[in-house]
Order: sequence, then structure tokens, then C-alpha cells
Amino acid sequence: MKSVRIIPCLDVSNGRTVKGVNFVDLRDAGDPVELAQRYDAQGADELVFLDITATSDNRQTAFEMAQKVAATVFIPFTIGGGVRTVEDARALLLAGADKVAVNSAAVARPELIADIAQEFGSQCCVVAVDARFDEATGDYIVHTHGGRTSTQRTVVDWVTQCESLGAGELLLTSMDRDGTKSGFDIALTTLVSGQVSIPVIASGGVGDVSHFAPAAIEANADGLLAASIFHFGEVTVAEVKEALLASNVNVRPAYT
Repeated sequence: MKSVRIIPCLDVSNGRTVKGVNFVDLRDAGDPVELAQRYDAQGADELVFLDITATSDNRQTAFEMAQKVAATVFIPFTIGGGVRTVEDARALLLAGADKVAVNSAAVARPELIADIAQEFGSQCCVVAVDARFDEATGDYIVHTHGGRTSTQRTVVDWVTQCESLGAGELLLTSMDRDGTKSGFDIALTTLVSGQVSIPVIASGGVGDVSHFAPAAIEANADGLLAASIFHFGEVTVAEVKEALLASNVNVRPAYT
């Protein structure tokens, strides 16, 4: 039986953790390294750091932050944002990251996924997918550049290509639910998990402990990612794991 992973996500801008609603109206949530230490102590399974302005600012991602995190936490972590080449990925892995996430650059040049997977192994290659529902077409559409640009490409088409190119995991974010605290987009997550055989991390919309179990049980998510409820002390990782265990969802034990 698989263990569902609980993954705090830290969106980073100018060296600080931030959180917004629907990818806008950002507010400060603290120092990313300090938050990472907190989540490690609480029993998080993994961490995700997304440099959300690296692509839009046309700069490299935060290699120095990766080094600081690697020196202070003892759980796997992923870093994304501004990863455009195999050399960018190499630098992050050498700095201490366990995985790298690609998004905009991979949509523009899908072979980047294959290049990273072939160089470092699929287990290192995470594709972050920012999806928004399009009322006109009835499809979920992939967005890039921190959610600013619509690709007009359907999520199903994109995630199946990502898997075929060697992606080891998908980080699936519902832009419609991001920061709304209305719960994961179960329809979106179910759609994607039913199309691929690689792990899917559900992201976007968590506002309450009760929101985690449906994404694992109904949508078959392999990982459950949340941000603001952890950052602002509304709930701990241990409390989430206790609630999941009560719903018969297998998780690794938390510790204090």
C-alpha cells in the first residue's frame, strides 16, 4: 500500500516565502529556510520550493537558498522556477536539491524533460502543471510564467506527453482553487491521475484538515501539497496525518 505524502509548499519571491489567492495578491509568510526547518521537525515527508518570479524576471532560480535548505533539513526537497537547461538542473542538484521542477521552459521546449530525465533519472524530474478551467471549451488549460500566460493546450494532452518524455512526477496546481481555501480540485486531480501512471501531487485550495482525505481517496493523489494553512500556523503536519489515518489513508508517522 502506498503512503500518501504530505508536502508543504513554499512559494518564494525575493528570498521570502509568499502566499496569494489565484496566483496574485501575495503576502509575506516568512523566511523559507526557517519554515523548512519547522516542517522537517513536524514530520513533513517532503518540501517543495517554487521561485515564482524567476521565469517572469528572466533570471536563474535560487541556488543559494537550495544550499541553505540542504544544510538544515533532512527530508527530500524539490526546487523549481527558472529552470531552463540541464545545467540549471545540475546546479540545483549539486546545491542539495533532490528533485527539480520544470514548468514554462518545458512547455516551450518539451525535450527539456527528456534531457533532465536521461541525465539524472526520472526520479529527479518533476513537471509542475498550472491548470485553469476554461468555461468556453470545458477543458482544463495549461498556463505558464507563474500563471500569467495561457498556452491553449489541454492538461490531458500535456501530462500524457510529460510522462512519455520521462517525467517522474507531476505537481498539479489548480489555479482556480489556489489560495481560496475551498479544497482541492477533485475533478482536475482525478482527471490527471486517471491519465498517467506516474505520481501526481495535488495542489491548490486547502483550507481545512478535512480537505486532504478526498484528494487521496477520491482523486488518487500520491502527494498532498499545501501552503498557507501550514505557513500561518492554522494546522500542523502531524494533525493532517492524524486526520488522514482516521480516514484510513496510509501515511508515514509524524514525529515531534
